[in-house]
Amino acid sequence: IGDVFEVHLDSGVKGYAQYIANDHTMLNTDVVRVFKRHYPLEFHPELNEIVNGEVEFYAHCVDVAYGVEDNSWRLIGNCSEVGDLKAPFFRSYLDQPEVLPGYKQVPVKVAHMWRVWRINEDMVEVGELQGENIKADPGTGVWPKHIIARMKTGKYPFHYADYK
Repeated sequence: IGDVFEVHLDSGVKGYAQYIANDHTMLNTDVVRVFKRHYPLEFHPELNEIVNGEVEFYAHCVDVAYGVEDNSWRLIGNCSEVGDLKAPFFRSYLDQPEVLPGYKQVPVKVAHMWRVWRINEDMVEVGELQGENIKADPGTGVWPKHIIARMKTGKYPFHYADYK
């Protein structure tokens, strides 16, 4: 916990993510916070500057170490400053995909049965996603390459139901 990772993005810039916790509520996955600010490749910010930057999103990473092993990101250091662990807020949906004749599943486009939670707290079923709950990050476990895709494009490269 506290490890900071550098990610090379498109257009000659890089971004950063930090491993901040394990969430027992979501299968003990690693929780990372991804910082909004991007830097030129040749610039080397101090760790304190990175970890005190604005957070763009939080994510459940299946295995942060795998990101180093597969060269998705590079470990640049460790900082005990991991931010407010009450800030990460997640959502997942309970709606089941429709199964068509021939057993083909149709993904849920708009979910109506949601639950929300914070790290290591109980999930709360809220029904329709409204108000502050809309701001919750998708709470599914993802691989480092999915986090990098979201850093580049603003969304994950796979289907996740919407709330409206």
